[in-house]
Amino acid sequence: MPRIIDVVEFIDESGREIVHRIPERGSGDFRFGSQVIVREQQAAVFFRDGKAMDVFDAGRHTITSANLPILSGLIGLATSGKTPFTAEVYYVSMRQFLDMGWGTPEPVTMRDADFGMVRLRANGVYTFEIKDPSLFVNKIVGTQGIYETSQIENMLRGIVISKFSDLLGEIKIPFLDLPAKYDEIGAGTKAKVMDEFGQFGIALKSLYVRSISPTEETAKAIDERSQMGAIGDMTKYMQFQAARGIRDAAQNPNGGVAGAGVGLGAGLGMGQMMAGAFAQSMQQPPAAPAAAAGAAPVAPTGGGPVPEVMTTQEAAAYLKVTEADVLAMIQGGQVKAKQIGTAYRISKKALDDFLSS
Repeated sequence: MPRIIDVVEFIDESGREIVHRIPERGSGDFRFGSQVIVREQQAAVFFRDGKAMDVFDAGRHTITSANLPILSGLIGLATSGKTPFTAEVYYVSMRQFLDMGWGTPEPVTMRDADFGMVRLRANGVYTFEIKDPSLFVNKIVGTQGIYETSQIENMLRGIVISKFSDLLGEIKIPFLDLPAKYDEIGAGTKAKVMDEFGQFGIALKSLYVRSISPTEETAKAIDERSQMGAIGDMTKYMQFQAARGIRDAAQNPNGGVAGAGVGLGAGLGMGQMMAGAFAQSMQQPPAAPAAAAGAAPVAPTGGGPVPEVMTTQEAAAYLKVTEADVLAMIQGGQVKAKQIGTAYRISKKALDDFLSS
């Protein structure tokens, strides 16, 4: 004999369940005269054959053909009430769910006017409530096949993160200006998420951005750029970088006195090399135009063929950015380059790969 469920009731002791299924597995056997108890801020949805049927609001209800018109008509129950029918009941919480956290599991990569490319992490909170329990059960249980609270939270969180990432790529606000735009970003994300939530019978009440922060690699590139900006002159910045490398070599704990000597020797050699290079550049007269037949490749801004290997200045002209931007992209690992002494050489292929990425 099937076990008849005479009283259907659910008490959410945790206060965190979005939806609860009775019975937890399989279908239950109900009959006319069974009691359905629905508490405040709950709705009970009868579900059968993959569809939400009839909905009970708060109160104590006795199952009859009058209050189960859809289900009764579907299965053709006898009016005597002696014949049991199978179904499932989903208790849907109608209260507001507050402080639901969201955060990017992986960094979001976006183009930036100041740094070329940045990788960011973000997090925040949102609040929602179920507005249409029948639509919610149809879409979440019937279509998605999920009803556990953790699964539903993961699905909703994924929607928020997806819409946030879309918006961040659309607005193109420089990273350093983002903290002043949290309210606008939150409002824009909310507008995108509301439409998506509405398809599930869910009303998004609020959404806030708490933090947008760079990854460790991006933060390092920002620090490098800040140091460069503080120095101002590119030549001095390259001298600064070389001096810092010499200091690190001299302080190498594995090298001991020998390491310090190597660092000192390298420092002297580097200084002499840089001094010679600057002196030579100051003394060299302007180069005469090369003959047409044997001309070397000209810089990209000159209108001639693009050289296969470029200086940072030529790469900046090719990318139509500043030389400082090129150095920042090299140090950030976005563009591959070969360091020769204090200078860099970049292949055209490396720049083309960066542009197509």
